[in-house]
Amino acid sequence: MSNFRWKERPTVIDNPEDNGLWVRRFHPRPDAATRLVCLPHAGGSASFYFPVSQAMPADVDVICLQYPGRQDRRTEPLIDNIPELADRVFAALLPWADRPLAFFGHSMGATLGFEVARRFEREKGIVLAGLFASARRAPSRPRHETVHQRDDDGLIAELKGLSGTDTQLLGDEEILRMVLPAIRADYHAAETYTYEPGEPLHCPVTALTGDDDPKVTLEEARAWAEHTEGPFDFHVYPGGHFYLAAHQKALNTLMADHLRARQGA
Repeated sequence: MSNFRWKERPTVIDNPEDNGLWVRRFHPRPDAATRLVCLPHAGGSASFYFPVSQAMPADVDVICLQYPGRQDRRTEPLIDNIPELADRVFAALLPWADRPLAFFGHSMGATLGFEVARRFEREKGIVLAGLFASARRAPSRPRHETVHQRDDDGLIAELKGLSGTDTQLLGDEEILRMVLPAIRADYHAAETYTYEPGEPLHCPVTALTGDDDPKVTLEEARAWAEHTEGPFDFHVYPGGHFYLAAHQKALNTLMADHLRARQGA
C-alpha cells in the first residue's frame, strides 16, 4: 500500500482469464506501438499506477493489473504464492500480446513480472520489449523473511517502516480489515517465493532501486543482470523502498525513452 502518486508479435489465445477482472486501462491508446504492463507491489492495486498511465506518451498503451482480493475484487479468493499468480497473470495478458509488451513491477511486482516474462518466452516464444524491476532483489538473491507471519500490529509496523501506507489509512479500522488480508497474502507470496534456475530471459532488463532501501542492497539489485542475455541497465535513486515517490517524472521519462528506442530497433 502507498500514498504515492505518479504526477507485433501476435499470439494465440489459449483459454485466457477473464481479463476484464485483471486489466485496467485508464487511458486506452489502441493505436500505440507498445504496451506497458504495470504490476503492483504487495498490497497494491491497479489505481496505484493511474498517474503512470496518464503520463505515458501516445505511443505507449498502459495496462495496470488488479490482483484478486482488493478494491472491486475484494470478495475473490486471495492468491498467496507467486507461481499461481504468475500463471493467472500470464493467461490474462495473452489477449494483449498482439504488439510488444514491456513490464514495470515494483517490489513483489518485479518478481511477478520476471516469472510472467519467463512464461511468455517459454510458452509463446515472445520476448518482452523490456522488464523494469523496481525495489526488488534479483530472483537469485533470496532472504529469509517472515513479515507475513506477524500479527496485525506487526504487519502495520512493517508498512509504516517502509513509508508505504498513508498513516491516516492505517488508523481507519474498517479499511484495515479490508486490506490487511490482501497485504498478508502478498507478503506470503513474496517471502516464500523460491527461484527455480533456468534459461535466462532474452529481453532488456532495467533494475531500479533506492540507495537506502532496507529490502534491497545495491548488490542484490545489480544481480538482475544475471537473469537476462539481453541488455542490462541499472539506476540508483536517493530514497528508500518507495524512492519512486520523489522521482516519478524521471522514471516515466526513462521508461518512455527506452520503449521508443526499442520501437526503432
